[in-house]
Amino acid sequence: MAHQLGSRSRRQPAPAHVVWRSLRDPYEAGSRPWLELRDDEVAARVVAGYAPILLVWSSLWPHRPLDRIRFDLTAGLPGGDCTLRWTLTTDGELPSESTLGHLRHRLNYLVNHRLRRSYGQ
Repeated sequence: MAHQLGSRSRRQPAPAHVVWRSLRDPYEAGSRPWLELRDDEVAARVVAGYAPILLVWSSLWPHRPLDRIRFDLTAGLPGGDCTLRWTLTTDGELPSESTLGHLRHRLNYLVNHRLRRSYGQ
């Protein structure tokens, strides 16, 4: 059974299908770069998805291979914004409080700052 380690929901200024594509392929040609990985991180693999409402990534952290990052998208007005929720889960050991704080902070920074700013906000 997966343990939920953290979750946060925030509005994104782009439509759900655009945000979903940005998550599916952060390095897509022609897109604005937003996913800048640190030395202790690796590119996530998409392990599940249903466009444009759900996407699941593998872990960004090689030392935590059983973690998963789930993205749930809810469309706003047609052609308008959307709400994006990230949820970090694990089937592995629970991290220490300091590691957990780091993981949550890092995801929040990548999704609710870097991704959001890539759309001009």
